[in-house]
Amino acid sequence: MNRTPLFDRHQQLGARMVAFAGWEMPVWYAGIQAEHAAVREAVGLFDVSHMGEFIVHGRDGQAVLRRALTNDVAALEIGEAQYTLLPNAHGGTVDDLLAYRLPDNPRGHPVYLLVVNASNIDKDRDWLRAQVRPGEDAVLDDRSGDMALVALQGPRAPAVLAAATRLDVWRMGYYRFDRGDVAGVPALVSRTGYTGEDGFEIMADNADIGAVWDALVAAGAAHGLQPAGLGARDSLRIEAAMPLYGHELDDDTSAIEAGLGRFVKLDKPEMVGRERLAREKAEGPARKMVCFEMTGRGIPRQGYAIHAGGAAAGSVTSGLQSPTLGRAIGMGYVPADRAGIGGELAVDIRGTLVPATIVRRPFYRRPDAG
Repeated sequence: MNRTPLFDRHQQLGARMVAFAGWEMPVWYAGIQAEHAAVREAVGLFDVSHMGEFIVHGRDGQAVLRRALTNDVAALEIGEAQYTLLPNAHGGTVDDLLAYRLPDNPRGHPVYLLVVNASNIDKDRDWLRAQVRPGEDAVLDDRSGDMALVALQGPRAPAVLAAATRLDVWRMGYYRFDRGDVAGVPALVSRTGYTGEDGFEIMADNADIGAVWDALVAAGAAHGLQPAGLGARDSLRIEAAMPLYGHELDDDTSAIEAGLGRFVKLDKPEMVGRERLAREKAEGPARKMVCFEMTGRGIPRQGYAIHAGGAAAGSVTSGLQSPTLGRAIGMGYVPADRAGIGGELAVDIRGTLVPATIVRRPFYRRPDAG
């Protein structure tokens, strides 16, 4: 089992540790409900050092990524990031990830940082390297073993981070990033997140991330900061209707089916999986991911069958009793002609068909998000 550089701190905080994607990770400290509420109302701090980090560079690095990713990295300016997906040859999804445009190399060629899911590091690295054609100058450096990452999420995140850095985090735009000292160590700070709240991710070398964590915990004491684990991370992202690989996304599921068509840019010279993605974008997919609320008693769980029109129609990909909304909610795939807002579904919960209604995505939107 792999351990992040913050493992000893998690133990000192009394975290309950679990196996996740080959890592021993905290699932909760004070409890999922308390950690979820802290992120929604104040600020939470997550260790996400199990995520993978790749640096892509070289004369043809940008061209390779334009082919290999659904979004268009050529649209990024230095200091910008974007959400994107890594499609396979038949338009399914190898992974979803964040791409960052770093400063150009000395030869003036673009350099990119990719942050990928922990469970897919080896698969993503091998697939991306396989997209480099003979004669192309493109190099992927896997830095996953050297870099660590923490996520500071919640309405008080800017105030906490501002106390630990001279970077102007208040003016940093969404999906923008900067480099500078945090807690006296070099770091990359981005304003992104996976919870539906404002927040930042701070990346530093393994040897330095402990100082970052300690400084944020100390600065957050006055703001109600709560260390948070994988349990709250999952409940928060479900309320925000954010996909998780292995749930809403997999090798057979396309970005279009998952409702992520805005991250598929077809106006590029080439793209892996383009035929299916272009067809589904033009004609619509045969099935769609929907968000639904239970109108009967019961909590939907991954794998439960979804019925529509009196027949089995799909299955739940994620579900829970929403801590913020106080209602049972879920996501899943149904035929496109059954996916309209307000449509009636039923979820098979231990042999009982419990009614549900399709609702708009996301379930939760922070008050200042418009």
